[in-house]
Amino acid sequence: MISLATVRERWSAFLGSFVAVALGATVVTMSALMLLSGGTGVPERLAGAPVLVRAPTGEQTGGQFAEPRPWEPGHAEQLRRQLADLPGVRAAVADRSFYAQLPGIEQKKGERQGHGWSSAALASYGLHDGRPPTRRDDIALARSYGHQPGERVTVLTADGPHRFTVSGTLDGPGYYVTDARAEALAGGVRVIGLALESGTPVAQIAAAAERVVIRADGGGEVLTGESRDALAPQQDEMTRWIGGQVLTAMAALSAFVTVFIVSSTFAFTVAQRRREFGLLRTIGATPKQVRRTVCAEAMTVGVLGAALGAIAGSALAPSVAGVLVDAGLQPEGFAVRSRWWVPCAALVLGVAVALAGAWSASRRAAKVAPMESMREAAVDEQPMTRRRWVAGLVVTALGLACAVGTALADSDTMVLLGLGTATGLTAGLTLLIPALVRPVVGALTRPLARRPGATALLVRENMRTAVRRTSATVAPVLATVTFAVLITSTVQTTETADTDRQAAAVQARTALAPTGTPGLSDAATEEAGLTRNAMLSTTVYGGRGQSALTAVGVGEGFAQLYGHPAPRAGSVLVAESVAAAHGWRSGRSAVVTFEDGRKERLRVVAVLGDEEVPYQLVLPRAVVREHDPSALADVAYRTGEDALPQLGSVLRAHEVSVGSYASSAEAEEDRLVWIFTLMLVAMTAGYTAIAVASTLLTATADRARDLRILRLSGATCGQALRAVAGETVCAVALGAVLGMAVVIPALTGMVHGLRESLGVPVEAVIAWPWVIGAVGGCLVLGLAASVVPAYRLLRGPTGRPDARA
Repeated sequence: MISLATVRERWSAFLGSFVAVALGATVVTMSALMLLSGGTGVPERLAGAPVLVRAPTGEQTGGQFAEPRPWEPGHAEQLRRQLADLPGVRAAVADRSFYAQLPGIEQKKGERQGHGWSSAALASYGLHDGRPPTRRDDIALARSYGHQPGERVTVLTADGPHRFTVSGTLDGPGYYVTDARAEALAGGVRVIGLALESGTPVAQIAAAAERVVIRADGGGEVLTGESRDALAPQQDEMTRWIGGQVLTAMAALSAFVTVFIVSSTFAFTVAQRRREFGLLRTIGATPKQVRRTVCAEAMTVGVLGAALGAIAGSALAPSVAGVLVDAGLQPEGFAVRSRWWVPCAALVLGVAVALAGAWSASRRAAKVAPMESMREAAVDEQPMTRRRWVAGLVVTALGLACAVGTALADSDTMVLLGLGTATGLTAGLTLLIPALVRPVVGALTRPLARRPGATALLVRENMRTAVRRTSATVAPVLATVTFAVLITSTVQTTETADTDRQAAAVQARTALAPTGTPGLSDAATEEAGLTRNAMLSTTVYGGRGQSALTAVGVGEGFAQLYGHPAPRAGSVLVAESVAAAHGWRSGRSAVVTFEDGRKERLRVVAVLGDEEVPYQLVLPRAVVREHDPSALADVAYRTGEDALPQLGSVLRAHEVSVGSYASSAEAEEDRLVWIFTLMLVAMTAGYTAIAVASTLLTATADRARDLRILRLSGATCGQALRAVAGETVCAVALGAVLGMAVVIPALTGMVHGLRESLGVPVEAVIAWPWVIGAVGGCLVLGLAASVVPAYRLLRGPTGRPDARA
C-alpha cells in the first residue's frame, strides 16, 4: 500500500519510467506479432494446385535468398510422369519461368513473370477473354496491362525484344506463351503442380506424392495448404528477412534503452528520497523492507506501463505492418496474425525490465542510514562507490577493446563491434559520470566563474554540488548523441567506402545500366557494342550443402576491367571466402549445378579476393547463356574512347559514370538501410527524450524549496529562471561532449577496419546535421522540462519572496 501511495503521490518522478516501459512493451508486442506472422500467402499463379512438389532447397546464408536448385532435366520429366500416374491426379504440370516484361512496366531484379501455358492450370485465375496461346508468337497476359486479344505487343526477353500477338487476357498477373516457347526461354524445373480430379482427398494425394518423392533420386518436398506460401518469390523472402532484422533490432534496442531509462530514473529518485528512506529506517524499517518498497514501486510502474503497452502494441501492429509494407520492409500482401500469448509475454517482460532497472537503486536505498533523515544539504559527498568505480572502468575498457577489435575485424563483425564500442563506452561513461562531473564541469564552466553577477557562479556551483542530479541529466543526453550520431555516421561512412571500392575495382570509363528493367538484354549490350564487357548474372548451386552461389558470365573484356584473365570453357574463378567454405582450391575441380538443372565439373583456375569482384563465381559468358536462357546482364562497361550509340527506347538502358553506377547498384538496399537507420535513431532519440524530460521535470519539481530560498535571498524571477536554464544548457553541453567522445573511437576503429578490408582510402563521415539535431532536440526539450515548471513554481504562492522557507 505504501508503494502504491508513493507512486500516486510522486507520479511525476515515475512518469519517465512508466512511459519507457509502456513504449518498450508496445514495441516488443508489435515486433513479436509481426515476426511470428506467416508469409504473404500462396502465390496466385500456383494457388489453384492443392498439391505442389518443390525441388530440394540447399543451404542458404542469412540475407541471401535464391530459388531451390532445379532438378536435372531427365529426372524432372521422370518425376512428373510418376506423379501424373497417381490415382486421382488429373494432371502433373512442370512449371517453368523466364524473364518477360512489357516496356514501360517496372520489374525488380530477379523477377521472372513469363510461364508456359500449361502452368496456367496451377493458377487461381484463368482466361478473362480470348483463347490460350497456340502459335509461337501468341501470348496471354494480364488484362491489367491494358491490351486486348488480337493486338500486337513488344515483350522484352533476355535475348531482346520480340513481337507477340495477344491471344487472350488473364484475371491475374504474368505472361503465358506456348510450352515449347517457354522451354526455350526458361531454365530448369523447380516446381511440379498437381491438378486433382473432383472429390479426391488432398491428404491422400499428398501422402502418395511424398512416397514418390522419397523413392526419387533428386528428392523434393511436398507442399499443401498454407505451407505452399514457401513458393512465394524469393524477393519477398529477402524483404521479410530484412524486415525481421529491423523488428528484432527494434525489440532488442527497446529492451536495452528501457532498462537504461528505468535504472537512471530510479537511481535519481532514490538519491532525492534519502531523507524519506532515512525516516523509514528511523521508525524501524529494515534494509530488506526498504528494498522491497522500491521494488514494489518498480513493479507497480512496470505492471501499469507494460499492460498499456501490450494493449497498444496489439492494436497498432496491423497499422505498423502497413507502414512497413509501404516502406519496402515487408512484402505486398503481408498481414499480422494475432496470438493471445504475445501481449501476455510482453506484460511479463515489461515487469521484469522494470524490476531489473530498479534493482540497483533498491540496493542503494537499503543502505541509507537512519541519520540521513537529519540531512539538509544538497551536497553529494560520495557519489561514487567502489563497486561503481570498478564497474565503470571495466565496462569502459570493454568498449575500448571493441574499438580496437573493430579496427582489426572483417566486414561481417565490424558493425557488431562498432555497436559494442558504443554500448560499452556509453554504459561505462554513464557509470563514471559522477566522478567526471566536478572536474569536467569545473573546466567547462570556468569562464562562468569570471563573469560578473551571481547567476553564472550559481549555475557552476549548483552543477558541481548536486552531482547526482547533474549526472542523471547528462546520461540520457550522452546516449542520444552517441547512438544518433554513431549510427548515421557509420551508415554514411560504410556506404561511401563501398561505393569507392566498387568504382576503384573496375577499370572503365563509363557504365551502361538498365532503366526500369531487372537487367540488360543481349540486344541492348550488342547494340551498344559492349557484349565483351557485359556482366551476365546468374545463380549456380554447388559445394557443401549445394549452396546457392552468385555467378557472372564474362567475355574477353574481363581482363581489362578487373586485371584477371577471363575464364575459358570448363574453368571458373572463385571468390576466396567461397573457396574456403567449400574446400575449392586453385587447380582442383568444382562440381556446380546450373539454372537448367545440369551439372558440370569445372576447373578452378584462380581464387580471387572477396573485394575484387562483386560475385562469388566468375564463368565464361557462353557457359552462362547456354545454361540460363533468361540471364540478364547487371551492367556493361565502356573502356574505349568512342561514345555509346543511342539505344532505342524499348531497350531501356542509359550511360552513367562508374561511380554513379556503383552507388546506384545497391540503391534499393541502401534505401532500406536508411529506413532502418532512421527507425533506430528515432526510437533511441524518443526514449532518451523521455529520460531527459522526466529527469529535469522531477528535479525541478523537487527544487521548490531551493527556488523559494533563492527568491528570499534577493534573486529576481528572471535570475532564478536563467540559473535553471543555465544548468540545463551546461548539462546538455556536457552530455554532447561525452557523446562525441564515444563516437570518435568507435568511428575511428571502423574507418581503420574498412581501409584494411576494402583496400581503398576511407575517411570518416560525421553526420553533422544529426549532431546538431540530437543536441538541439535535447536542449529544447530540456529547457521546456526545466524552465516551464520552474516558472510555474516561481509564479505560484510558494515561490513569492514573502513566502516562508
